[in-house]
Amino acid sequence: MPERGRAYERRLHRILASFIAGFIAFLLLLAWAEQHGLTRFWIGPIFLFATVMMYAVIGIRSRTTDPEEYYVAGRRIPPMYNGMAAAADWMSAASFISMAGGLYLQGFGGSQGQAGGLAYVLGWTGGFCLVALLIAPHLRRLNLYTVPEYFEVRFGGRAPRIIAALAAVLCSFVYVVAQIYGIGLIASRLTGVQFEIGILLGLGGVLLCSFLGGMKAITWTQVVQYVVLLLAFLIPVSWLAYKQLGNPAAPLVYGAQLSKITELEARIAADPKEREVAAIFAKRAREYEARLQDVEGALQRERAAAQERVRRLKAQGADSAEVLQASRALAALPKTPAAAREAWTRAMQESQERARPLGGVPAHAQPFAGDPDGTPQEQEAFTTTRRNFLALMFCLMVGTAGLPHLLTRYYTTPSVAATRSSVAWSLVFIALVYVSAPALATLVKFEVMNNLVGSSIDALPPWIAQWARVDGSLISVADVNGDHVLQWGEIRLGADLIMLATPELGGLPYVISGLVAAGGLAAALSTADGLLLTISNALVRDIFCHEVKPDLPPHERVILSKFALMGVALVAALVATAKPAEILTMVSASFSLAASAFVPAMLLGILWRGATRRGAVAGMLAGLSVTLFYMLVNASGVRAALGLPPGQELWFAIQPLSAGVFGVPAGLAVTWLVSVLDPRDHPIRVSP
Repeated sequence: MPERGRAYERRLHRILASFIAGFIAFLLLLAWAEQHGLTRFWIGPIFLFATVMMYAVIGIRSRTTDPEEYYVAGRRIPPMYNGMAAAADWMSAASFISMAGGLYLQGFGGSQGQAGGLAYVLGWTGGFCLVALLIAPHLRRLNLYTVPEYFEVRFGGRAPRIIAALAAVLCSFVYVVAQIYGIGLIASRLTGVQFEIGILLGLGGVLLCSFLGGMKAITWTQVVQYVVLLLAFLIPVSWLAYKQLGNPAAPLVYGAQLSKITELEARIAADPKEREVAAIFAKRAREYEARLQDVEGALQRERAAAQERVRRLKAQGADSAEVLQASRALAALPKTPAAAREAWTRAMQESQERARPLGGVPAHAQPFAGDPDGTPQEQEAFTTTRRNFLALMFCLMVGTAGLPHLLTRYYTTPSVAATRSSVAWSLVFIALVYVSAPALATLVKFEVMNNLVGSSIDALPPWIAQWARVDGSLISVADVNGDHVLQWGEIRLGADLIMLATPELGGLPYVISGLVAAGGLAAALSTADGLLLTISNALVRDIFCHEVKPDLPPHERVILSKFALMGVALVAALVATAKPAEILTMVSASFSLAASAFVPAMLLGILWRGATRRGAVAGMLAGLSVTLFYMLVNASGVRAALGLPPGQELWFAIQPLSAGVFGVPAGLAVTWLVSVLDPRDHPIRVSP
């Protein structure tokens, strides 16, 4: 490395060390202030304002209109720092907020309807091996700016680039909606404002980073965000491990709690009160099933009964609060039979789930559901669970190798060798968090089972009500059997809550809660920045500037990309306010889309000179179409709109979020077949 490059890296090391020291001092100062009377009312907004302004300052200082800086950060990011930025870009709200929640709710091996939490850890980590060995170095060698450009350079013509650009927009948009949902969730909890306003607060930080400086600003912001999210993840899990086991090295010692959780699960399953709760949920499921036999008539009866209750309370001069509650219950009824069918189907399925042993939560340490040597039903459950585990792991691994915003991250290094080194650094930085996620899920589950379950309903900690006010789907607590004692089956924690509520669950100072929320915000912001830049570049650089204005000057392309980025961010924020699904579900779906749309044609284009233009186009369309069809035909809203019966039509019992397991083989087969059958369509060969 030239002396100039070494001096540049030494300067970066000094800046990073200064930032880490300053941030730790900031945490210690807030902890001291909390001990001396600083209230939660101030701690949350201070964290939000300080971190977002820190990212904004980096974005403002890195502003640029130079295309090389805006699109690929000048291709001069050292491998270690690009690895940190890639890790932050990668560890989105799904990794930081929801992965531990997936492990908590699904256990290690999952159930017939869930793939299992370890599939996320193994799939997301293993995907980087594909990136390092097959994809990133080859793309970096070509000195491109976007992923769709590869398809134009390799295969020639307009169609491969346009299809790749539209696919990049689709998978990145689904991904960014999940991130903005996480931003709203955290910002609203930190400040106490409404969820929608929280989205707008966090969105301001996204735009200040990515709008002004593009990839240059995003890179250095992500380096800082990685430090924040690493501290935010490791401090609470280490604290919880020390509290329970006397050793802060959580990944090394959490195994001791697995046997205790297994004993607690057996005790809960045999508890008569837990069985009573399960029976009540089973009864509710039968009631919803009866309503679904005559949806229109049941809805009319429900509405008439609710109207009669409101009228009777008013006639009796009941308390205004009681009348208001009855009026809200009337207003909350579904407006149409179609909406009622969807809502009651969802409620029936949830009640059926919670009527199962352990409230439908799989045993935490079991490898897979069922028993390979048991009854036919148990053997089928074992086979289905294992199949879903492998399918999801496959989709996450292959999707990692196809995500445009991640691959673009490796365009910023100085050389191909630096790209390989950068991927290795990414794995190191990601592993620091990923090895702790199973430990966190285990420690939190032990805390809930051992300390929260069995508590008096009237003496529950205040954080439960506070989180319920942010979003009712995050936590559900109800005295179902009326004994004023909390059973395991009466509490339901959403996957998006586990990490965020860990400090309060473990009794840590509120400043740690603020730190965790700031870490989740950093994870969501860092990924949202890269995704929005990918979408705007695909729309402007890969479509508009090729098809509409090919003679647009470079600096005007950058300006247009900035405004496209702002427009996409606002549309994504609007979609996120509808809370379409959990973060983990949306992110997993985007991986299946990226895997099926990009990887077959990209991989064959790299490894096989016989891949042709028509083959790539047909393969991309086939893979994406199969994946989209399987997802949509099993979406409850789509089925209701098309008049299809409720439920799912699964192929080989594979869950819809793993639809890429069908799309990728379809894309590979079609790309190969069309290329072989159309030898006249000579491929454009790219020299290494």
